[in-house]
Amino acid sequence: MIPRSEYLRKLIHVANSLIPLAYLFVFPDRKTMLFYLGVLTVIVLIVDVGRRWVRWITIFFDRFFNPLLRQHELQGRLTGASWVFIGSWLTIFLFPKEIAVLSLFFLSLGDTAAALVGMRFGRIRIGSKSLEGFLGGTTMCMLVALLFPRISWLVSLPAAIGAMIVELLPIPVDDNLRIPILAGVIMVLVNSWL
Repeated sequence: MIPRSEYLRKLIHVANSLIPLAYLFVFPDRKTMLFYLGVLTVIVLIVDVGRRWVRWITIFFDRFFNPLLRQHELQGRLTGASWVFIGSWLTIFLFPKEIAVLSLFFLSLGDTAAALVGMRFGRIRIGSKSLEGFLGGTTMCMLVALLFPRISWLVSLPAAIGAMIVELLPIPVDDNLRIPILAGVIMVLVNSWL
């Protein structure tokens, strides 16, 4: 059984799709998007760091967000939200628009599917993750890739698989950073070969 707090955490993760959607439809210019996303990233980081040092932020977090946090986040490390904003800003900064947008959808939708499928159906363990979660996340990323017509599926499908492989591996870098960056790198490389 998946705890209610995990569903809430994943609902927030899906809501991160607002970042690539904003880049597509609200702030289509890269510099404008980077500016506003940069401002939000700084605010999120100030709040995240402040929860350890500023009493009213600590009280606010204790009341509303602590049930959603992982153990390492409760012990003072940056939250997944901070890493989402950092990873999103870097992805938009580093990659062409279509690649950045698709990479961020892989993060918000693929990572969510991997977690929920893995928690619900995961039996075959691969470290702390599961084969079933990997397959669920890969399926979601492949669907997103196929439904995103701005990039050839010859470019996007390898990135979809790569994004979920890097989510699966026990790399000591937050997956909210490594998923979109690796997906973007794969798409740039595959695109240059075609």
